[in-house]
Amino acid sequence: MKQVLIVVDFQNDFVTGTLGFPGATKLEGPIVEKIKQFKDAGDDVIFTLDTHQEDYRGTEEGRNLPIEHCIKGTPGWELYGKVADCVDAASVIFEKPTFGSMSLARHLAEKRYNRVELIGLVSNICVLANALLAKAALPDAHVVVDARCTASGDASLHEKALDILAGVHVEVIGR
Repeated sequence: MKQVLIVVDFQNDFVTGTLGFPGATKLEGPIVEKIKQFKDAGDDVIFTLDTHQEDYRGTEEGRNLPIEHCIKGTPGWELYGKVADCVDAASVIFEKPTFGSMSLARHLAEKRYNRVELIGLVSNICVLANALLAKAALPDAHVVVDARCTASGDASLHEKALDILAGVHVEVIGR
């Protein structure tokens, strides 16, 4: 089986920075362990980075969420803690200016993965968006989100996002 792990936006600004929230730091250990499992099995691991520029507040997202975050080149843009140490020369990284990454979706389609697992932040925004793109790119692949390795600052939206994912045939594990 050809499978991939996608670590979505586990960046400083979403963990302890401008959009950080209580509990986000607790995901570090389970995420690092999951990355190790995939790498040890010889599977691919992809990282996404929410990536904005200095003109963030003038963008559509910036007008709706006027909190600067993940500005490229700042400490907030970097991967958090030990997750950053998991990046190596074989790592594939997608910088994305919005919630979902079309480049990631094209990459998934080209690689023809049978199984795609997503973890990271934020469950009801970027994890949700990229899981849906994975489903569109690979309609016959098994797409999974591990609830132990994702969260949101809004517990209600987190649970709703997991329900929506399950409703579109994304397997939600670890709930």
